[in-house]
Amino acid sequence: MEDIRIETFTLGPLETNAYLVMDAEGAKAFVIDPGAGPKRLLERIEALGVKVEAIVLTHAHFDHIAGVEEVRRACHCPVYVHDLEADWLTDPRKNGSARWPDVTPPVAAEPAEHALEDGMSLKLIGREFRVIHTPGHSPGSVSLLHGSHLFGGDVLFRMSVGRTDLPGGRTEDLEHSIRNKLYKLPPETRVYPGHGPQTTIGFEMTHNPYVPALPQS
Repeated sequence: MEDIRIETFTLGPLETNAYLVMDAEGAKAFVIDPGAGPKRLLERIEALGVKVEAIVLTHAHFDHIAGVEEVRRACHCPVYVHDLEADWLTDPRKNGSARWPDVTPPVAAEPAEHALEDGMSLKLIGREFRVIHTPGHSPGSVSLLHGSHLFGGDVLFRMSVGRTDLPGGRTEDLEHSIRNKLYKLPPETRVYPGHGPQTTIGFEMTHNPYVPALPQS
């Protein structure tokens, strides 16, 4: 039996995946990347009667943070983000919302209460989640690992990868993050991406056309 439960909510104009991660008993939870219009997510939290302990951000682009304040106020919980993007929460220019007025109004949130660091063990819902710094799509991108579950944000998608042409993005960093960090994980590791369907590390090592696994020497 799995020791965590995961529900996915696709939110906002860019169809961003928000995740409600719960303990097996459904008593405690945390939210990953609450995008715009999180009403369905909040209704589900209320229906379950689950206690939300935190909001964890894989990165601070507007489509991943637009629902932060609404969820934080409703659930009375702190926010975690990598220090490299701490000021993106409060600045629509940095989180990208000021760049696309036809897609979104300016997005800003109050500062995060806690910083994420590479290698740290984050204890939530009575479980340990390892923080892996995976820059490339953005400088403060992180992935969150628990057992065979990886919440990867916009780093690795099913047969695709995150874009690197936004401020702070860098193709070389993205490839390094995927090959030297994510592809080192067991092939059965399930990837819960920021957009689109789930995948596995093994599938991407074999089929991803953008960052194929290098041959073993």
